[in-house]
Amino acid sequence: MKSTFYSPKKIAVLGLLLAVIIILLMIERMLPPLPIFPPNFKLGLSNIIVMFTAFSLGGKDAFTLGVLKGFFNTLLRGTMAGLLSLSGGLISITVILLLNKISKGKISIIILSVLGAISHNMGQLAMASFLMGSHLVFIGFLPVLLIAGAVLGTLTGIAAKIIMPRLSQLMRI
Repeated sequence: MKSTFYSPKKIAVLGLLLAVIIILLMIERMLPPLPIFPPNFKLGLSNIIVMFTAFSLGGKDAFTLGVLKGFFNTLLRGTMAGLLSLSGGLISITVILLLNKISKGKISIIILSVLGAISHNMGQLAMASFLMGSHLVFIGFLPVLLIAGAVLGTLTGIAAKIIMPRLSQLMRI
């Protein structure tokens, strides 16, 4: 009978990746606000690790880390931040995996990062709208979140393009 649980090796690898995600989340909290963007806008460096996981280990593992990232955001920043992280993260992972599959891997990591960042922001906006019981948040935040997703997704994508091959070598995946 095949076990549905993770192997000890997979648990160790995911634990190490989750530790890197948590460290990156904490580093981003210590950075000063990004110029020209409202407070609380982050580069999303931890999303590099989630993208790496999606492409090297698979969607199931990326979703696992996305859920755990949302949980740790809840611990670090509160329930609202955790729910926003979870909703944005899971939608972003879904979009990245679907676009990569549809394109058969022909979309660059930078474009996937931009589309992932924009979908992450839209997921967060949808969750905020749901929690507030009002669609008015879309009016005020949609343009800013689209621009932020494009700009910050590009920066994260460039970083991912540099870092992901090195992570693969380091982890020998």
